[in-house]
Amino acid sequence: MASVLVPLAQGCEELEAITVVDLLRRAGIGVVTAGLDDKPVRASRGVVLVPDTTLHEALKQKYDMVVLPGGQPGADHLNADTRIHDLLKEMSETDRYTAAICAAPMILAGAGLLEGRQVTGFPGILDEFEGFEYSTGSVVQDGKIITSRGPGTAMDFALTLIENLVGKDKRDEVEAGLQRPH
Repeated sequence: MASVLVPLAQGCEELEAITVVDLLRRAGIGVVTAGLDDKPVRASRGVVLVPDTTLHEALKQKYDMVVLPGGQPGADHLNADTRIHDLLKEMSETDRYTAAICAAPMILAGAGLLEGRQVTGFPGILDEFEGFEYSTGSVVQDGKIITSRGPGTAMDFALTLIENLVGKDKRDEVEAGLQRPH
């Protein structure tokens, strides 16, 4: 079974975090949510999320993909945690997926993973960084790095993650169950 880690920080964007977790689990993918500490996470709109475990415990396992939700100040908290940067570098070095949405692509940039890549993110969030090609696409994939624009693209982002981890047939099955208009 494919496995995914979704780190959750205080102030994360709940729509992005929950959409990713929900859709990946619908696809039968093993998802672990991990708080930076052992406290419940108060997301950017006040929704309280209870992570499955702490990041310290979660890092004892290996994952096929790490997905970073955006939102502020959640993305700043993830970006300030050296464990996240170390994990992202390890994922890249071992040719595993890293994915980030909204403000979170700045964490990939901060970890040095976007050099020469095509990426997207919330408008303006990557302005202080260089060395990549910015796209206005909803979801942009360059190799094993997948980025997305924001809360409104969370469902397309999650479906793209499913397709990469378990194939187009499973993506189509999950999407059909959502009753999305064509």
